[in-house]
Amino acid sequence: MYEVIAKKFPGLKNELIQAGMNVKPEDFIKKTILLTILITFTLFACFLLIFLKLELGLGLLFLIIPLSFFVFILLLKSPRTKIKGKINDVDREIVYAGRFLLIELSAGVPLFNAMVNVSKNFKYIGKSFKEIVDRVEVGKPIDQALNEVMEITPSDNFRKLIWQVMSALQTGGDVSVAVAHIVDQISKEQMIDLKQYNKKLNPLVMFYLMIAVIIPSLGIAMLSLLSTFLGFTLGVGSLISIAIFIGIIQLFFLTMVKSSRPGISI
Repeated sequence: MYEVIAKKFPGLKNELIQAGMNVKPEDFIKKTILLTILITFTLFACFLLIFLKLELGLGLLFLIIPLSFFVFILLLKSPRTKIKGKINDVDREIVYAGRFLLIELSAGVPLFNAMVNVSKNFKYIGKSFKEIVDRVEVGKPIDQALNEVMEITPSDNFRKLIWQVMSALQTGGDVSVAVAHIVDQISKEQMIDLKQYNKKLNPLVMFYLMIAVIIPSLGIAMLSLLSTFLGFTLGVGSLISIAIFIGIIQLFFLTMVKSSRPGISI
């Protein structure tokens, strides 16, 4: 069964590799389903106790069904979340690491030794260089090691850097010139990404304030006022539902803002 479900997601295997998750797609699907069932059962039990304690109608417990589906999708996309985090971590260091590599090469340090030094001096991008170093140390040619790591790395900027190094090695060109060119290009692209992020953030903040702060606050105040004049009761169950809805909206906006933030090293 899990193998059949895994085939519905053909890109899952590559995502797991890029996320650094050493697990088969069918095993990941199995773990995701079991974890979803566990979380759903826990939420159902907690809400059931709360509703019984407050003597509320149990009809709201049906909200657990779409919530469990949301949990499954969220867990299923966890490799993408890790990949996005790895990309941002690498992109925050790539300009500094590129300049460090350039200084090493300009000082006459061999390319392999320079990559060893980069792997030791940078926390995140150093892991990718460490993978290259490990492949070379087991006997693989340096261009093959670069190509293998370039295929599994999720960072486009890191692939650009490795591609320039590979091209310089294959054509017999000066690696330091290639590195200097691509580092300057990445730095300019990151500056553009930062300006675009600033433009995108302003309307997001305004929309967040309207949907998640102003409208709920005024809405609850108006409902309380109307309940006094029209005679209907605004029960605890309704307030809990509104609070859960507002919480989901706020979580959605915070996640969206965090995920849209580019990795910037300048």
